[in-house]
Amino acid sequence: DDGRPAALLPERQFLIGGNGWESKDMPGNVRHRGHVYTAEHNAFNCTPKAVLNVARDSMAHIGFSPATRVFEAAGAAACLITDAWEGIEQFLIPDEEVLVARDGQDVAEHMATLTPERAHAIGQAALARVLSEHTYALRGAQVDALLREYATRTAEAA
Repeated sequence: DDGRPAALLPERQFLIGGNGWESKDMPGNVRHRGHVYTAEHNAFNCTPKAVLNVARDSMAHIGFSPATRVFEAAGAAACLITDAWEGIEQFLIPDEEVLVARDGQDVAEHMATLTPERAHAIGQAALARVLSEHTYALRGAQVDALLREYATRTAEAA
């Protein structure tokens, strides 16, 4: 539900970025930032205690398809709270490198119990994971190796 975690935690302050929220009725403890430009993503991600990313329905339904924002938040050492989607554990370990929420109640519970120290530890673990396993250089090397293997098999079969 729009704004539900904020309504459950009225003593906390929330900042929402992105388009499409202007017409939504939000609790008084939510400020709408508007569009966050690409050049501002790192600063936006590393400023709060935690960053919430909700996958598009189509991506969540398919699973194994994290949004770029997941990696951007992890790359900024942000403590990321993401919605539950199949395959998240292939990219980040729940409760160690990312917090997973099934609904607004889960988000509120994560926020209510999250200490600055734990948020920092999760962000650092996520950063270490993306730097070791999810960089463009690594993906490029993996694609190159797959294409070379395919080319070798194709040449041998011919």
